Amino acid sequence: MPSHLFADRPAPQPPERGSVDDLITRARSLRGDVDAVRRDSMDDDDPQRRWQRALYDLAVHQLDDLGAHLDQLREDVTDGDAEPHGRTGGEPAYEDGRHSAYPTHRAAGSTGTADAPRTGSLLSRVGSAEWNLLTDEASWSEELHQIFGRTVESGPMTLDELPAVVFAEDQGRLQAMVTDCLVDGKPIDGEFRIVRADGRVRTLHMMGEPVLDGDGCTASMWAVLRDVSELRRSERAVRETRDTLQRSQHVERTERRLAVELQEAVLPPWRGSLRLTGSGPWSLDLAGHFLPSHTSALIGGDWYDAIELPDGDALLTVGDLTGHGVAATSAMAMLLGALRGMAVAGIRPGALMGHLNQLLETSAQPALGSALCCRYTPATGTLSWAQAGHPAPLLFRDGAGRAMGRPDGVLLGATTGAVYEQAEVTLLPGDLLVLHTDGLTRGAGLDASGTEGMRRLLSLAPRFAGARDAQECVRAVVEELGEIEREDDACVMVARVGA
Repeated sequence: MPSHLFADRPAPQPPERGSVDDLITRARSLRGDVDAVRRDSMDDDDPQRRWQRALYDLAVHQLDDLGAHLDQLREDVTDGDAEPHGRTGGEPAYEDGRHSAYPTHRAAGSTGTADAPRTGSLLSRVGSAEWNLLTDEASWSEELHQIFGRTVESGPMTLDELPAVVFAEDQGRLQAMVTDCLVDGKPIDGEFRIVRADGRVRTLHMMGEPVLDGDGCTASMWAVLRDVSELRRSERAVRETRDTLQRSQHVERTERRLAVELQEAVLPPWRGSLRLTGSGPWSLDLAGHFLPSHTSALIGGDWYDAIELPDGDALLTVGDLTGHGVAATSAMAMLLGALRGMAVAGIRPGALMGHLNQLLETSAQPALGSALCCRYTPATGTLSWAQAGHPAPLLFRDGAGRAMGRPDGVLLGATTGAVYEQAEVTLLPGDLLVLHTDGLTRGAGLDASGTEGMRRLLSLAPRFAGARDAQECVRAVVEELGEIEREDDACVMVARVGA
């Protein structure tokens, strides 16, 4: 029956669904209504009313739990990386520090036993007891017998007998609750675990209070006991799942930090433009940029590199290994180190690609990769280059751009004994090369083949022609394609011939 305090109040209009804040509002409103009805029955000593009041107390506990979990959900929605949140004010706490969990609601009138709390009604998981201190008699409800796994014929257990089925670790807690109730008149609100005759372990939540005689002395103690085993299992599952998630997030953050540090240690240390092969009409002005993926938190195996070789030539290279994280960046570091070493030793691009292919095949962690390797000779303006399943360089000359014809070459690590062709082209003062990985021209709003992205790159020819240096050209590329939501990392490097 609704509380008379709220009988003349118009029914509130429920807030719009779909918002955690709205759920919290409704939960708090319902909690207030239940609490008001509970207070109406506080002064009644009728056993039936006392039983009802105990059920109201249980309902308030459940609504407190619901409010606490909704508050936590709201905080987690706004801060997915936050640590576990504390309880909200008013949430019940037990003497061992455990918290209540959000219970599973069940339809009224459903049937079941205490052994099947997931399908049973609320009453099948709640039982009552009263222990008479004057006669040493005990009275248990049928539901409480079911919870303890005892038949009604076996009779209830006295307060002296009860510790025999209680976990040894929990006996002190139960004794303290009972003593505080009988000696100091304190209400009981706590938990303990029991081992039933069938060997099942159950966790019980007991709420009770002393019953006084006409002289104000404690005559008996009554209690309501609820089987909360399933709730505690759910709590442990939530804690374990959250701990596992936090460990996973910590591992991911650590791996990303290591991958970033490894990538920064391997990729070129220069920032902005770099001039190679001295000065003159065939010198190189270079700039590069790395664009991370929008969908992956882990660094991939993309690279760009430019170094001056001992004979005065320049090595220009870009590439991409499959995978993400430390494994991909460490493989990239191995491959780039080998590439630099072989180039310094004078190995030409075509043969160099063959050695890299063999290196990936014999690696302890095989991977696939695409790569582009160019060797530039400033004395003649000659560019010798080879590729392994990689986009060809874009050559911009006289305000127009085109992709250079690719020599044959399969992905690194794809097949044994692959042979890589080598092509040559003579560059002129003012020519500009754009080397990039395929992630640059693929992403949201672009076709999977990279055709649309390539068209947008070639459309930058007028801006390149008017640019002051290679760094300004890289900036134009980033402005054109940098905001695309790409699924893979990307690198771009610009080399401009001449002053």
